[in-house]
Formats: sequence, structure tokens, C-alpha cells
Amino acid sequence: MARRPFSSQSLVLIVIAIAINMIGGQLISMLKLPIFLDSIGTLISAVLLGPFIGMLTGLLTNLLWGLLTDPIAAAFAPVAMVIGLVAGWLARAGWFRTLPKVIVSGVVITLAVTLVAVPLRTALFGGVTGSGADLFVAWMHSMGQNLVESVALTVIGANLVDKILTAIIVWVLLRRLPLRTTRHFPAMSAVR
Repeated sequence: MARRPFSSQSLVLIVIAIAINMIGGQLISMLKLPIFLDSIGTLISAVLLGPFIGMLTGLLTNLLWGLLTDPIAAAFAPVAMVIGLVAGWLARAGWFRTLPKVIVSGVVITLAVTLVAVPLRTALFGGVTGSGADLFVAWMHSMGQNLVESVALTVIGANLVDKILTAIIVWVLLRRLPLRTTRHFPAMSAVR
């Protein structure tokens, strides 16, 4: 019997993951910190349910967030989708089993994010999105860097810290889940 991709546990996890993303992202946005912490839920769903569900979680998070509170978030839906996709692939390949691999996963996710986020941030918003990272873009641009370089360096710097921290948080959280919870997710073997 084939496993259904959208079991009741999957749907509940997606909803919880979206809430985690939005709460984390809103908190950091209000504090104007140069990180995001808005993809913890996306990584949880990607690690437990795979790259497709990770992509879907990222997409739904950003569309809902854009609709409810921050229209700029909707423009970054492709970035959120890439985060879910890459995290899901890395988890399936065993890159969420040990702390060193989790750190490398954060770096790989950052590089993938950079390829998508820099053109979006530069073309749609002139490098300024209202996040805490805008200060760094402005500073580097004032120091003589062109806009694309300023945005790229800022995106890499902010996301490197953010995605490594996010990956570590997810790894620790999932490893601490009780067996009665994790038995519903066969992909937990990607973490333990």
C-alpha cells in the first residue's frame, strides 16, 4: 500500500510549521535583528516529510504571511521554497545526523538561498526590504560596493548565521522529540 503524501499528521505538522515560521519571523522583524529565524518550521517539515512538503510549507508560510502582515514576505516565497527543497534533500542524504553535518547543511542552504534571494532583493526592492540587514547593505554600498555586491554579501552574511542557527535548532528539537511522536515520521532516521 502506497503511503499518502498528505496524512493527517503531515497536515497538522504543516500548519504547526507555518505558525512556527511566522511567529519566529515576526519576533525577529520587530526586533530588527539582522537574521530571520523564519524557516524553523520549514526545516522541520522538510526533514520529517521530505523536500516537496518542505517546499510547500515555505510557500504557504510566505504567501500567508504576505497576505496577513507583510506583503514583502510573499515576494520571497521562492526563497522559502528553496529552503524547504534543499533542507529536504540534505536530510534524505543524511546531512542532519550529526552536528558537523548540520552546520554544513546550514552553509549549503545559505548558498542556495543566495542564488534566489539576491536577484529578488535587488530587482524588486533595490536591496532594501525593511529588515535589520538593510543597515549592512547601505553601509557596504556607501563604502563603494555596487548594489548587487552589497546585497549578495549581506544575504550571505545574514543567512549564514541564520541558516546554521536554524538547522542546529531544528536538529536539537527533533532529536529531543519523544519516540511516541517520532514513530509517525519514518524520516526521523535522517536525524538520529
